Amino acid sequence: MYLRLPGPAALSEFRKQRLLLSLHAVLPSLQDLEARYEHLVELDRPLSAEERRVLDRILDYGPAPPDFGDAEYFVVTPRLGTLSPWSSKASEIARRCGLSAVARIERAVVYELAVHDTLTPEQRNAVAQRLHDRMTQTVLAEQDVTPLFVHNEPAPAEVIPLRAMGRAALDAANQSLGLALSVDELDYLELSFRELGRDPSNVELMMFAQANSEHCRHKIFNAGWSIDGEARAETLFGMIRHTKDANPEGIISAYHDNAAIVEGFVTEVFLRDPDSGAYGYRKEPAHLIMKVETHNHPTAISPHPGAATGSGGEIRDEGATGRGSQTKAGLTGFSVSHLRIPGFVQPWETDYGK
Repeated sequence: MYLRLPGPAALSEFRKQRLLLSLHAVLPSLQDLEARYEHLVELDRPLSAEERRVLDRILDYGPAPPDFGDAEYFVVTPRLGTLSPWSSKASEIARRCGLSAVARIERAVVYELAVHDTLTPEQRNAVAQRLHDRMTQTVLAEQDVTPLFVHNEPAPAEVIPLRAMGRAALDAANQSLGLALSVDELDYLELSFRELGRDPSNVELMMFAQANSEHCRHKIFNAGWSIDGEARAETLFGMIRHTKDANPEGIISAYHDNAAIVEGFVTEVFLRDPDSGAYGYRKEPAHLIMKVETHNHPTAISPHPGAATGSGGEIRDEGATGRGSQTKAGLTGFSVSHLRIPGFVQPWETDYGK
């Protein structure tokens, strides 16, 4: 059981104009477009009148755009089989507001295209490609959003037949599960499980791949390397850390916690007294926190989720530094490399020589 409730406008005027330019390339007859959010609410039971009133208040956060009436519709949802960050937070808010009947709230974007003629399947496909991110979203038929709420039973763990099939079983699992394990990592896993006298499960291999990934371990930055055949004594990370050793003044903490801390200044800070519970000003040092966050989505491939991952990691790690910082303001910038896809050079990919 689910509800489909209209929401506010989904595009700023700037983003709308950019999208119109993109769509005109494949649909010259396009006159105008509008986009609005649509809330898809999965229910365990029908809502009472009071519960529906609370739900409507929760989902009221902006005016709706005009409706064309006679238009071509496209419904873009989060990728099937996933739970969007927006959904997890919205569903939690609903439950905390006493809406125990709400199992999940998801948000789709409904695009309305004002065109003269009915679109052909080829035109619809070309438009759909420009309306969604294939990595994180799905385009559904307008009247059918049930695939979003399909509940699949968790698949049982699978055993990789290492002892029976040898190394080939690990190689096949590495490919089929998309683990991206290197040869030496596969060597390590083969030796370890043979010593244990048992076969690994797909769950164990996935856990190893994630915990031992470059994102988590920074293996490349900690690896040995050479220039013109001459081995270097320091790692790349060692070179980065050397700046702290050469200029330690003002550094309180670096490379030991979720973020680095440098000396700030003494000022009045509005804090809660842990004993009385009362808020008030007291003088104490206000140090500055610095954080570099890495994430696995190159921004040009998945710009909005990639940027959200970076900024979310910044907030999380700065708040978890020391005994827990109390963030008042922050400054965030993004620096990303070019994709450099052969035969697919992008306009912004200027060669700066580094």
